[in-house]
Amino acid sequence: METSSTSFIEDLPKGPLDTYRTRSKLNWKKLKLVFEDEEQLKTKIKLWKTLEQNPIFHDSGRELNSDEMKRLAAVRLHQFRKLDFLPKSAVNKGNHKQRMRHLMTVNEAMNICFPDVSVKQAIGMLLLATALEKLGTDRHQFVINGIWNRQILGSVSLTEVAHGSNTKDMKTTATYDRTTQEFVINTPDFQAAKCWGGNLGKTATWTLLFAQLIIDEQPYGLHLFIVPIRDPKTLLSYPGIVVGDMGEKIGLNGIDNGFIIFKDYRIPREYLLNRAADVTPEGNYESSLADPAKILGAVLETLSTARVGIMQECSNMLVSGVTIAVRYGAVRRQFKPSDGSKQEELPLIEYPLHQWRLFPYMATAAVFRIFVTEFAEDYTSSVEKSASETHLGNLNDLVAEIHATVAAMKPLISWTCRDGIQECREACGGYGFLKSARLGDLKSTNDPCVTYEGDNNVLIQQTSNWLIRQWNSLLEEGKVNSPLGTCAFLKNYRRTLSKKFTPRVPGDVVDKKFVWECYEWLITYLVKVTDEKQKQLVDSGLCKFNARNNTQVYRAAILSKVYGEFTALNYYWNRIQRADQDLVLTLNKLGLLYGLWSLDKHLIYFYEGSFATDNGLIVTVKQEILKLCSSLKDDAVTIIDALAPPDFILNSVLGSSDGKVYERLESMFYRNPGALSRPSWWHEILPDSPINDTKLVSKL
Repeated sequence: METSSTSFIEDLPKGPLDTYRTRSKLNWKKLKLVFEDEEQLKTKIKLWKTLEQNPIFHDSGRELNSDEMKRLAAVRLHQFRKLDFLPKSAVNKGNHKQRMRHLMTVNEAMNICFPDVSVKQAIGMLLLATALEKLGTDRHQFVINGIWNRQILGSVSLTEVAHGSNTKDMKTTATYDRTTQEFVINTPDFQAAKCWGGNLGKTATWTLLFAQLIIDEQPYGLHLFIVPIRDPKTLLSYPGIVVGDMGEKIGLNGIDNGFIIFKDYRIPREYLLNRAADVTPEGNYESSLADPAKILGAVLETLSTARVGIMQECSNMLVSGVTIAVRYGAVRRQFKPSDGSKQEELPLIEYPLHQWRLFPYMATAAVFRIFVTEFAEDYTSSVEKSASETHLGNLNDLVAEIHATVAAMKPLISWTCRDGIQECREACGGYGFLKSARLGDLKSTNDPCVTYEGDNNVLIQQTSNWLIRQWNSLLEEGKVNSPLGTCAFLKNYRRTLSKKFTPRVPGDVVDKKFVWECYEWLITYLVKVTDEKQKQLVDSGLCKFNARNNTQVYRAAILSKVYGEFTALNYYWNRIQRADQDLVLTLNKLGLLYGLWSLDKHLIYFYEGSFATDNGLIVTVKQEILKLCSSLKDDAVTIIDALAPPDFILNSVLGSSDGKVYERLESMFYRNPGALSRPSWWHEILPDSPINDTKLVSKL
C-alpha cells in the first residue's frame, strides 16, 4: 500500500463541477499518484509553473502563419534550453537510466502544452544524444557535449523522397576515400533526397544521417553518420549541401521539416558511428556483428526512443481530449424527463449514450497513462544495458521484446488517440469545433503520429513477426524467449486453446480473470492460425515475403493489436496492485472497461475459433460495458481530475477545472479580435458597390 504525500498537489477551484466531485468518495490526489510517478509529477509541476511565468509561453491570441509558428517554436525552445530542466550535468555519464528518465519526463511535460517545441527538442537533443550514446564511442562525445551545452541542435535524415519504411534500399551513399580518410556523401538523384527531418528545414546544425556505406565499390549496407550541415554562427548551409524547408503542413507547423541533398560532401572518417561497425584508416571494414541484418537492426533500433516519446505524446493528448469532453459533459445540460416533475435539464454525462461514447476512452486514457509510465522503466533499463556494453552483440531477447512491444504500442496508442479525440470533439457539439476548445489542435497534432517514426500499418508487422518467431520456437524447441513475460502464456497453448466460453450465471461477476483468459485465448488462436496460413502459402509456392503480405488482413495485423491491448492491460493491472485499497475498486473498473471495450471489437474471432458458439459472449461483453459505464458516472469527474494537467497547460475554454464553461465562453466571445467591429472590407459588399474583379483577384 502506498503512503506518498499529496501536499505538493494544489487544490482545485470551486465551481459547477463540485456537484459531481461531492458525489465521489475517491481522493483525486491519491489517485493522481497512481497515474503519475511522484518524482516525475513534481518535475512536471515545476516545469509548468516556470513556463506559466514566462510571457513567451503564453498564447498571443492571434492566428499565426507558418513562418511565425516556426519562429515561435524555435524561440521557445531556445528559451527553454536556458532553464535548469536540461542541466549541463547531463553530459556526465553517471546514472544513464536516471538521466534518460529525467529527460523523457521533461520532454513529456513540454509536449502536453507545446508539442512543436517538444518534438524539436526530442529530435534535436534526446534522440540525437541517445543514438550517439548507443551506437557511438568516445570520439563522438564532443557532439553530445555540444547538445547539452546548447551549441548543437540536431535532426535525423532517414526517410528519402522515394523510400520510407524500406530502409534497406535507400540510395544516399557514403563512400570511403582512404587517401583523405573521409567519407564522401552523395545524393544520386532527387528521389534519394532525405526529407521530413524535423529541425532540418531551418534550424538544425547537425544531422544523424542514414546512408549506404561503400568501400572500394562494395556496399556494406545502411550505417549511421553524424554530419555537420550548417554554420552554427550564421545558420547558413555548408558548401556541397542543398537544404531547405518542405513547406506548410496540415498541422505542427512550428516544426521545420526539411529536405537535404548532398553533392560530394566530405566528412571525417571519425563521424561514422562505430560501435557496431567501423572503417579503419586503411579502409578495412570491421564489425562486432557477423550478420549485416543485425547491423541494420541495431541502427534502426535507435528510433525506439522517438516511438516511446510518441506513445507518451499520444496518451497525454488523449487525456487532454477526454478531460475537456467529460468536464464539459458534466456542466452542459440538455433535456429533462417528461414525467411532469420539476427536475432540471440533465447534464450530458447522465445519459447512457454519452457515457458509452466517452467513458471507454477515459478508461483507455488511464490504462495508457500507466502503461507508458511503467513501460518507460523497462525501456530505459534496456537502453542503459545496451549503452554500457563495450560491443553490440546480437540483439538479445530483451531488446527484441522491447522492440516488438514498441512496434505494437505506438500504432495502438496513436490510432486510439486519433479516434478518441474525434469522439470527444463530437461529444462537445458545436463548441468542440471552436479553436479555443483546443480539440482541433489536439487532432492535428496527433495526426502525424500515425505516420512518422514508422507508419503504423508497417510497424505492427514487426510485432506479429516476433510473435510468430516465439510461436515457432515454442513448437520446435519448447521455449518462448520473452524476458518481460508479455507472451509467456503461449507455453500453455494446448490448455488455452481447449477452453470454451461458459455462459454466465446471473449474479456472476465479470472480473479480471475473465478478460485475461479471453485475451490469452485470442492471442494464442491468432498466432496459431496466422502461422498456419503463412506456412500453407509457402507450401503452395509463395515466397515468405508474399506469404506474410497475404496474411496481414484479418490475421497478423489483428494479432499485433490484441497483443498490444493485452500488454497495456498487464502493465496496468500490475501497477494498481500497489495502490491504496480505497482506490482499487475504481481502478479495477477502469481496467475492466478498457479490456471489455477492446474485446468487443474482436468478438468475431471467438466464434471463428469456436471459443463461443451462441450469443452468450456477445451479450455478456456488451451488458458489462454498459454496467461499468453507469457505475463510473459519479466518479468520472474525479477520475478526470486525477488524470488532467493544470488549466494553463490544458488551455481549453471548455475544460477548465472550475467548470465555468459559460463564463469563459462569454469572455472569449468578447475578447475575440475584431468580434465587435465591422470588417475592413465592409464597403465591398454594400448593395450599390461595384464589383471590381481585378482588385478582388489581386487580394486573393
